Amino acid sequence: MLRNIPSILSPDLLWTLRAMGHGDELVIADANFPATALGARCHRLDGVTATDVLQAVLTVLPLDQFVPNPAVVMEVVDDPNAVPPIVAQFQDITTTTADNPAAMGKLERFAFYDRAKSAFAIVQTGETRLYGNIILKKGVIGV
Repeated sequence: MLRNIPSILSPDLLWTLRAMGHGDELVIADANFPATALGARCHRLDGVTATDVLQAVLTVLPLDQFVPNPAVVMEVVDDPNAVPPIVAQFQDITTTTADNPAAMGKLERFAFYDRAKSAFAIVQTGETRLYGNIILKKGVIGV
């Protein structure tokens, strides 16, 4: 057991978060996301929501402050200006929890999949709300 580490962050996921370097990306994905097919490292957190995982991850992972959008979500197919409720929640969590709160960037569905292919890891959650997918770019911890 460790103090001040959210219990939903498994030992393997903590290792991944620690092993990531500046600029590496982590995908937090919903239950429908093709995580295993896209990512070399796939952590499964079935039964846990994407919003809970985002909250936990942002307590330990710094966001990149040198890019305009260190957090990117998937656009709604055929309605790129729509903001699903879960994406609004992602923004709220990022604003209140991240060390570098920033507005969410957006990617078209297949562009999101392409970017996810090069992510350091994918965390597949049990999230059932549609568009519960977010990419985080790891930053640095200053002295």
